[in-house]
Amino acid sequence: MSDPTAARMRAVRLVRADGPDGLVVEEIPRPVAGPGDALIRVGAAAITRDELDWPVDRLPAIPSYELSGVVGTVGAGVTTVSPGDEVFALTPFDRDGVAAGFAVVPVDVLAPKPKRVDHVEAAAIPMGALTAWQALFVHGELEAGRRVLILGASGGVGHVAVQLAKSRGARVIGTASAGALDLVQQSGADQAVDREVDRLEDAIEPVDLVVDTAGGDLLRRSPAVLKPGGRIVAIAESPPDGVEATYFVVEPDRDQLVEISRLVDRGELRPAIDRVYELDDAPAAFARSMAGGKRGKVVIRVGGE
Repeated sequence: MSDPTAARMRAVRLVRADGPDGLVVEEIPRPVAGPGDALIRVGAAAITRDELDWPVDRLPAIPSYELSGVVGTVGAGVTTVSPGDEVFALTPFDRDGVAAGFAVVPVDVLAPKPKRVDHVEAAAIPMGALTAWQALFVHGELEAGRRVLILGASGGVGHVAVQLAKSRGARVIGTASAGALDLVQQSGADQAVDREVDRLEDAIEPVDLVVDTAGGDLLRRSPAVLKPGGRIVAIAESPPDGVEATYFVVEPDRDQLVEISRLVDRGELRPAIDRVYELDDAPAAFARSMAGGKRGKVVIRVGGE
């Protein structure tokens, strides 16, 4: 019998802390699933702005923490997934990522892939959707009938947050650059506002919740449009003082991803894809993820090995 540890795969690795210039695409040994893990044949991997800064203390490291793919093998004690299952996930940030032919992933973060979309679209969902879900419903406690302002509503998190908030019955206002206001409207926002507006309070009526995905001056000015008792939830930078506010980092959550998958299959949530790259073009993909003016997620198509 052949030794499974001798198998090889193509992978993207960050070999030095130099942004996209520190990336190489090379052939390395294929990992093996341990107890509680599954080996996933990666169909596609999505990437996030600035994620190349995360693993610089443990180089070389494989980046990307969002995947869609097919279960290949499972480790000891695994009963929740089986070889051949189509799955997607946000994977833990403290271990190698998934921009490779195969990736070992803890089974407790894997959820069934939405049937309505392919691997490229499914890979574009987990980070943005889980971040938006946790911002809106866990930290923001958004309920039907409330008014929410989403800053950066055309980005990878923002356009999903618009759709999730609408699915919960909220009234949604989104800000974006003038050239991306159409995406905000297509995502279902009740009102789309140019982020260069001089005074937010002149452009919109007061809101119950502000969800910030971009940071900067607009976040600092957002308390002016909060209703008494309203709150700010931010993911890009710490909110201003003097208001009820939360800053958080997204966590993988299988149960939330299962709910998100159902929304996708019901047609209530669809990711926007900015651009799709092949694995060998990963440095260009990461450079694109760091550029301004994106409309949705940057995705690497892998396709397995």
